[in-house]
Amino acid sequence: MTEMIDHAVKALTAKLSGGFDGVAKFVIEGEGAIMLDHAGVRAGDDEADVTLTANADVFRAILDGEMNPASAFMTGKLAVDGNMGLAMKLGSVLG
Repeated sequence: MTEMIDHAVKALTAKLSGGFDGVAKFVIEGEGAIMLDHAGVRAGDDEADVTLTANADVFRAILDGEMNPASAFMTGKLAVDGNMGLAMKLGSVLG
């Protein structure tokens, strides 16, 4: 597991202490992928209801609260594929 994936798993675990209602995947370009579901957060690359893709700098900025996920999406820095309702729900947790 890369340092970025490890950091992201820890940060997302803190934000999503009760798990996530659905299955989401964050793909961090050049680093790997993270899965979020009812069981919590883990490194992995499984099937998901929604997949969010960004580079490491954008993802770190979102995790650190320096970038709003909705703004990242609207400016093309964050790609979303799949269930937009789950993406919006996730964005509200992260934002």
